[in-house]
Amino acid sequence: MLYCNSLYHYQRRSSRVVTIGSLAMGGTHPIRVQSMLTSDTMNTENCVRETLELVEAGCEIVRVTAPTVKDAANLKNIKAALIAAGCDVPLVADIHFKPEAAMEAALWVEKIRINPGNFADSKKFNVREYSDLEYEAELERIRQRFTPLVERCKERGVAMRIGTNHGSLSDRIMNRFGDSPRGMVESALEFARIARDLDYHNFVFSMKASNPKVMIAAYRLLVTRLNEEGDDWNYPIHLGVTEAGDGEDGRIKSAIGVGSLLADGIGDTIRVSLTEDSKYEIPVARALLRNAQAGGWRLEAEGYEDQAPTWPLFDYQRRASERLMVKGLEVGGDSLVRVVVPRATHEAVAHKLEQMGEYQPELILEDLPLREIDPRSDEEVVILEKEKMPQLVTVRDGIELGPIAAFRLLVARIPARHPILLKDTLDLSSKETDDFAKNLLAASTIIGSLLCDGIGDAILIRREAAPGASLRLAYNILQAAGVRIFKTDYVACPSCGRTLFNLQETTAHIRAATNHLKGVRIAIMGCIVNGPGEMADADFGYVGGAPGKINLYVGKKAVKFNIPQAEAVERLVELIREHDRWVDPK
Repeated sequence: MLYCNSLYHYQRRSSRVVTIGSLAMGGTHPIRVQSMLTSDTMNTENCVRETLELVEAGCEIVRVTAPTVKDAANLKNIKAALIAAGCDVPLVADIHFKPEAAMEAALWVEKIRINPGNFADSKKFNVREYSDLEYEAELERIRQRFTPLVERCKERGVAMRIGTNHGSLSDRIMNRFGDSPRGMVESALEFARIARDLDYHNFVFSMKASNPKVMIAAYRLLVTRLNEEGDDWNYPIHLGVTEAGDGEDGRIKSAIGVGSLLADGIGDTIRVSLTEDSKYEIPVARALLRNAQAGGWRLEAEGYEDQAPTWPLFDYQRRASERLMVKGLEVGGDSLVRVVVPRATHEAVAHKLEQMGEYQPELILEDLPLREIDPRSDEEVVILEKEKMPQLVTVRDGIELGPIAAFRLLVARIPARHPILLKDTLDLSSKETDDFAKNLLAASTIIGSLLCDGIGDAILIRREAAPGASLRLAYNILQAAGVRIFKTDYVACPSCGRTLFNLQETTAHIRAATNHLKGVRIAIMGCIVNGPGEMADADFGYVGGAPGKINLYVGKKAVKFNIPQAEAVERLVELIREHDRWVDPK
């Protein structure tokens, strides 16, 4: 079963309408933009100021952490102050571990976010087998804990987000389904069934991960499972790449994850999670929505709706092309995904290649033995079918197809032995050259989406004209999509009222000390809610354990505790050395 109406033609997924205060989501309503406060929930003045800044920037829903009953009770004061300031933006209480905090928050806000992995379940990384009877007993315990909140939300007209996060699944789910997209989906469905049994339907789903491939797979599987459950399971979807990080990397990861799902018509509300002041998330989210509404991936030609995909839809697997030698480099098969540049770009940077580090042009477009075809042409497809030796193939410029649909149709119709060169645009006449942020988001959505489909053996960025910037963007897309690792990868949460240190400053310090480490993944988490679980597959973790104190992790295991923050970055470096992952910077 497909997770969307068509892989080649845009059509927004049909969902029911959910109300969040006076705001409606889903159905034919606009896709809503939301963000989260970084201020301490007990600081009413700062929360109100930050909320007003977000609303002024275009935020439509504001989330606030409520880690304790005391914090949840202060939501009353925050809401009253906002109303007094003439602001009725819906507030969402973010709940982890404390059902009683959720019960209090439901008295004052328009929406409650719960995480099935820790709302009424344990997370101790225990390994054990659950019999069917034991599993059902656990579900009954969850039902008893969850039912009072559902009843209160139903009574008061409060909405809910059932939001699972990769890495924060309960031990019970982990032991049956693993830390997997399926585990994320099944965990959410358990809570949804309880809500439905109580005739409560004012809720949305989310499936967040810091790894775009995991995030995309989880949302696709969720929508498929909802379709299997029946037409009345058409609940709205909240999209987000959690702990995306900051700067270009954070924006690229968000564009790959959120942008690709929007391109397939999935999503009713989005949040871009950046390790920056929250107001800077809103322009990125708005730009992703504009890209989606522009429909640059749409397939205008009719007649291909039944063309079956030749790539896996839910489990990442790189397309099995054959290798060929191109200008002394291997392309295709399991070789590196190559970076191609126009000759003009190569000439512009040729004098400084030694200073460009990993950002090297590898192949020149004009020198390639490239077969350019229109994937709609039966004649051109037949010619490629007859080719016994692998050919480097791409979609011809100037045809009236959006690039995502065009390359999907190409790989669905030609033999897998032919490697593919991906392009971020097929229309050079409308190329944007003066807005790097816009070019970054569009290129990341298009190229990143296809890479996460397993499609592509080389990539060409042409939306961005600046030579150095286009090369950096190409490599950073490959890194963010997880198909070619050439630098340190950072998983950094976006900060909230639970955060125990300044995430932006700390992330900058850790980057300065470690950004030369190739292929090391470091998680920077403000509190134990996001660490260790949501660090997922990070190699090392820097996690707030208490005010001024840091815990360091190897994988998901805490190995050093209560380190004074002033010493923590140095101790992190020592930990990396101890595990033979350190190299001295050049």
